[in-house]
Amino acid sequence: MKVGLFIPCYVDQFYPQVAVASLQLLEKLGVEVDYPLQQTCCGQPMANSGFASLATGCDALFARNFAGYDYIVSPSGSCVLHIKDHLQVPGQEAETTHIRNHIYELSEFLTDVLQVKELPARFPHKVGFHLGCHGQRGLQLAQMSELAAPAFSKPGYLLSLVQDLEVVPLSRPDECCGFGGSFCVTEEAVSAKMGQDRVADHQANGAEYIAGADVSCLMHLEGVLRRQKSPLQVIHLAQILNGQVDA
Repeated sequence: MKVGLFIPCYVDQFYPQVAVASLQLLEKLGVEVDYPLQQTCCGQPMANSGFASLATGCDALFARNFAGYDYIVSPSGSCVLHIKDHLQVPGQEAETTHIRNHIYELSEFLTDVLQVKELPARFPHKVGFHLGCHGQRGLQLAQMSELAAPAFSKPGYLLSLVQDLEVVPLSRPDECCGFGGSFCVTEEAVSAKMGQDRVADHQANGAEYIAGADVSCLMHLEGVLRRQKSPLQVIHLAQILNGQVDA
């Protein structure tokens, strides 16, 4: 298979180490990975704010960059969900349908497509896992706690393969962190309080790291932690699975 690596603009600009970890991890697992150099914003900020009509250029560019790959993989559930739900380019229905049906968030690609059974990674720390709302409720990467159904978590399964890592249970396992894209700008007080509550849950349960599959959520929580001068750190799932972080 040939995979196109989709790195959202905010990851590229603020957390390039997550992009590197994603690339290295996929290559370690034997995947042929290509990074289209002309890729940029997928258009999610405009669509989330009610201006999807202004993202047509983003749609067309995304289709040009990622048409022809067997799969497209990204370490950002929110951007993946945006493409799945909204990508359309007039006159390119076949190409955009293929992209929408073959784009995967990193953890679901590892579990559903590659069906990973082992990982050469070690992380001797207590980790609380935050799964963003897009991944939880949009991509269904894990069961929602309010549903009376068998529990599952694709990121949780992958973390179970990491040596010496202890996942700490949270009091509210799938609560929103309050980021919400433009929500944190238009409702900053509510957003900040939600972030503080999410951090407090991890702190109360003894986590050393807040891990996540969406850098946008982690960026929001990291801002709370910095203001509190807390020793608690944030880390993306790809960094742990890749084994590139210092133990």
